[in-house]
Order: sequence, then structure tokens, then C-alpha cells
Amino acid sequence: MSTQAAAKIPAPKKRLTRPVGTLYRGREGMWSWVLHRITGVAIFFFLLVHIMDTSLVMLTPEGYNAVIGTYKTPIMGLGEIGLVAAIGLHALNGLRIIAIDFLTIGPRIQRLMFWIAIGLWLVLLVGFVPRQIMHIFGGE
Repeated sequence: MSTQAAAKIPAPKKRLTRPVGTLYRGREGMWSWVLHRITGVAIFFFLLVHIMDTSLVMLTPEGYNAVIGTYKTPIMGLGEIGLVAAIGLHALNGLRIIAIDFLTIGPRIQRLMFWIAIGLWLVLLVGFVPRQIMHIFGGE
């Protein structure tokens, strides 16, 4: 082939490709991964604080009562909403991850399962949050 004929052949277009070998490609999979890690760390720190404040009863019952008294504030009541939201999202996303790992069709429908988990999570929060807000602000 002559150089003139070779010059007329268009160069192949570069395609942007996603990384090979990864399930999380920057969409729902990536966000579920990020949310799963954030909620897991938040739950871990809650459990750490919970164990520490519960162990106060062995050291000084007065100290335990003082700590429990601080938990009855509206700010901590709103924190409980965040805790329940984190636990619910972490649990539902964990079930989604199990389904992706163990179902043959799991990786193909992981996006659908993400939105189902988010929908269930929102339904659970709609059932919990109004009742908790009434409890926090004395509407019972």
C-alpha cells in the first residue's frame, strides 16, 4: 500500500472505556458502595459509644444517669432518626450485595435492586420518622 493510500484511511476513533473487571462503574453501584461504607462506619462508632456509656453503670450509676439524661434532648432524638436511617440503609444494601454475589442474575439487575432497596428504605423511614418526631417534641 502506498503512503498516499494509507493517508486516506481514517484513524480509528478512540472510545472512552470503563475499567475492566469492576462491577461498580460510577453510577448506582458506586453510590451504594459509598453509602454502605459511610453507614457502616457511623454504626460502628454508635456501637462504640453505646458500649462505653452502658459500661458506666458498673463504674458510677450517677454518671450513667447523667449520660442517659443527655440522650433525652431533641438533638439526640434527631440523631436517633439518623441512626435508624443508617441502619436501615446499611441492612437493605447488605441484602442487595448478598443477592448480587449469590444470584446468577444479580450483577445484571444490580441497578434495579439498588432502587428497590432505596424505595423500601424510604417506605420504612416514612413509617418511623413522623412517630419519632412526635416523640421528640412531645406530640404523643
